[in-house]
Amino acid sequence: MAIEKSEILLESGTNEIEIMEFMIADVLYGINVAKVREIMISEPVKYMPHTHPAVEGIFKPRDIVITVIDLPVYLGCVNVAHEEKDLFIITNFNRMNIAFRVQSVVGISRISWKDIQKPDKTISGGDDGVATGIAQCNGQLVTILDFEKIVAEIAPETSIQINEIDEMGPRARNLKPILVAEDSILLSRMIKEALTKAGYTNLTMFPNGQELWERLVHIKQSGDIESQVALIVTDIEMPQMDGHRLTKLVKDDAVLKKIPLIIFSSLISEEMRIKGKELGADEQLSKPEIGHLVSIMDRLLAKEE
Repeated sequence: MAIEKSEILLESGTNEIEIMEFMIADVLYGINVAKVREIMISEPVKYMPHTHPAVEGIFKPRDIVITVIDLPVYLGCVNVAHEEKDLFIITNFNRMNIAFRVQSVVGISRISWKDIQKPDKTISGGDDGVATGIAQCNGQLVTILDFEKIVAEIAPETSIQINEIDEMGPRARNLKPILVAEDSILLSRMIKEALTKAGYTNLTMFPNGQELWERLVHIKQSGDIESQVALIVTDIEMPQMDGHRLTKLVKDDAVLKKIPLIIFSSLISEEMRIKGKELGADEQLSKPEIGHLVSIMDRLLAKEE
């Protein structure tokens, strides 16, 4: 079953998300529909040796070989047996197609990012946590999983690579103030480490677009924008306020619109690229291309000099 992308979300930019809810061991989890390519009945999988315990193997539904991740195993549900009625959620993000085994799909709910709360430290687990948000859909609490982190843990080579910065050679220190919005604790740390290594040491990290926007409003009120923000980097998926809404607010503001803004997200597709362009983003890059991000930052900041 292919997932029909909502044209309303493409056109509106109203800080909404569609969440697909699914069940594992009687617990309700969620994934952003924008990451889902299709849902299909589970198929036989070819085992691959020397892989992560949660990697079930590979299968070839049509003309593409897809890795299957046993999500119950990854989540520690050791007593969940494979059933013929299990489903594969085929995802597409970070330019990869990956299948996740789940027991059932419940439905799709549209809610505001404002209604998604970041888990507190008692349940988020810090860098080891896999919950990126808690939402209430149809009266039930849904744990939204950090699929980027899951894949990064299983296959680190698919995530941000610091060696891309090393390959750029010696770089001068750049003290221009950069504001970065990224909700994933793991990716936020990795981005900060990479940008710092690239010479961008004046970084301020925000866990969502709402907090970055509040900082921008404060900066605007101070009347001294240039010394406090030279460039913005934002993810798309974030609780409270997503990156598209943040982009719209910045680029609709007569004063703030001059600040270069880069969307750096695992969700950059042709559809998302059109939306980002309409909202006024200066550049849009797909994770995990951190070296490309640094090059674009260099170019945009050089324009401002």
